Amino acid sequence: MTAPVKASSLSPRQKEILNHARIRGEVQVEPLAETFNVTPQTIRRDLNQLRELGLLHRVHGGAIVHDGVANLGYEARRRISAVEKEAIAHCAAQLIPDDTSLFINIGTTTEQVARHLVSHVGLLVISNNINVINTLRECETIQVMTAGGIVRREDGGVVGDATVDFIAQFKVDYAVVGASAIEEDGTILDYDPREVRVAQTIIANARSVILVADATKFERNAPIRIVDISHIDYFVTDRMPPPAFTSLCREQGVTLVIAAGDNRCETLVDHRRKKR
Repeated sequence: MTAPVKASSLSPRQKEILNHARIRGEVQVEPLAETFNVTPQTIRRDLNQLRELGLLHRVHGGAIVHDGVANLGYEARRRISAVEKEAIAHCAAQLIPDDTSLFINIGTTTEQVARHLVSHVGLLVISNNINVINTLRECETIQVMTAGGIVRREDGGVVGDATVDFIAQFKVDYAVVGASAIEEDGTILDYDPREVRVAQTIIANARSVILVADATKFERNAPIRIVDISHIDYFVTDRMPPPAFTSLCREQGVTLVIAAGDNRCETLVDHRRKKR
């Protein structure tokens, strides 16, 4: 049996990889191999060793900072899967017609959706995300309302009892929501109980709910349950989810949309509209 790896045995390169991951939130094998002038196989061994220590979590093509109790910093989250989030946002925005009302909650992917809505006409957007408000506030064809509450310094999210009470006044056509982690059994998870309460209220007061989340969310953990997939109408992601989750989408009548890149949006599971 191989002896367990000790933190003190990390090489200078592994320490630098870990530092890079903590700053950016993720690392990829090929860029690291070029940076350190080593083979991809060497980098994979480094990442596996860091994974054994519980310092990184391996994902397709690289690794992300190990998390499960506390979320990553805002800048790190914004950088993770940035290209995929952009593609997801493009497809999600296509689901929202002009002349409708919607909630947009906290999240780096939901912020991208807001950027893809700037050319829409006749929207009423209600958000507890200051970054979303700043994106849409100068759009003459979009009316924007912001929730009151406690502003989180790290990401501009507005949370708390006052936010929940404000959101509960409305019944809108759509909600665009994100998540920090998704389980194969359909559980949708996050970290901050205050944010979760707001998200639950948003979901309960929307006629159609659009969940936007990249595929790495299936490889992450978070401790607090928001809802399960049965409360979602559309799930927009960048890769095919695990088979068990895809089956749940079919059983629960959730439309599964894959952002395939090059502005292609593939609908793989037909939606049977739920009554709300």
